[in-house]
Amino acid sequence: MWAREAPINSSPAVAANAEGEEIEVLESSDILPVAPEEQWKSLFDKYDPENSGFISTERFRDLLATHGSELDPHKLEVLLALADGNADGKICYQDFVNLMSNKRSNSFRRAILQGSRQIKGCSLRDEVGLGLSQRLVRHVAYETLPREVDRKWYFDSYTYCPPPLLILAITITEVAVFMYYGFQLDRLVLQVSSPSFLKSPLPYHPQLRAQAWRYLSYCFMHTGIEHLSLNMAMQLLVGVPLEMVHGALRIGLVYVCGVLAGSLAVSVTDMTAPVVGSSGGVYALVSAHLANVVMNWSGMKCQFKLFRMAMALVCMSVEFGRAVWLRFYPPAFPPCPNPSFVAHLGGVMVGLTLGVVVLQNYEQRLQEQSLFWIFFFVYTLFVLCAVFWNIFAYSLLDVRLPPPP
Repeated sequence: MWAREAPINSSPAVAANAEGEEIEVLESSDILPVAPEEQWKSLFDKYDPENSGFISTERFRDLLATHGSELDPHKLEVLLALADGNADGKICYQDFVNLMSNKRSNSFRRAILQGSRQIKGCSLRDEVGLGLSQRLVRHVAYETLPREVDRKWYFDSYTYCPPPLLILAITITEVAVFMYYGFQLDRLVLQVSSPSFLKSPLPYHPQLRAQAWRYLSYCFMHTGIEHLSLNMAMQLLVGVPLEMVHGALRIGLVYVCGVLAGSLAVSVTDMTAPVVGSSGGVYALVSAHLANVVMNWSGMKCQFKLFRMAMALVCMSVEFGRAVWLRFYPPAFPPCPNPSFVAHLGGVMVGLTLGVVVLQNYEQRLQEQSLFWIFFFVYTLFVLCAVFWNIFAYSLLDVRLPPPP
């Protein structure tokens, strides 16, 4: 960021800071093409001759006055808010490094929240002359982030590298699997009515619950084009923007936890039913996003948010209603019942717990959030209990299972 090609023998300049002390100031020509953290350490040390790891807010403002023109304007605003909001009168080097490497620490976030002044720059929405990709990033920022400082930070930091491919890859795989079985079964609507539908190695079936991969692989199978279409629409419209903001690792965690919770919930509460569809993962993402919008209602600036939230709830209700109707509709091949709807509820529970914690902590380390560990412990306990239930409960309760497909 500050690396410039320059002669090595350039001499430093001397200036007086706000306290009247003479300090050595790096000029643009003094900054050598070295590793980023070394750049920042060298720059910070010029204002910290005692090597204490801290500089006063006055010296920090001097640093910004000297080098602020080389920063993104939104990042400069956040730095100034950090200087104005620090009650201790000191700036920590580690906060400075976290800031410049786009990793904001909890102490940095608190300093922003407790700042003595609000960021006074123009709203990100008011900026003009943006290209198509920049407008897309700005749109995603307003769709998912509740605070202007976070939206500006995301807008400056996002580079499309890595691109949001996880949700797209899952969706393409689901479509490919659906088309394959559509041609094989010679039907696209209500594929579940085919006698060969459950013979695939992908769906969860209670008689085949020892095949552990089925607790996850069932998400790639769908009962028909009506099932796939609703899930795919919600998955793309909500999942891709969330992945752009929070990254594939976090969104993948919520999605996979929702899928696994869905199949385990079916195995515990609807013990004779099979399950197919990505609704567990989709409902985990959508319910987490909707809960985040409600919890930050005044800060969310997405357009028509009330109407769009109502439409999302309608889509979720229609899909859930379709699943409940199908579950109790007379099965085409008794005694095996139609697929269960309980996976939807498992996904919702994951979204309202783990999912909300993930979306509430943009650019914060999840391992530093106590609430994350509480919900993760509860989720792990649920998984372990469900595993033991699958091992012992079916025989102890003498459950009459449908024959294997």
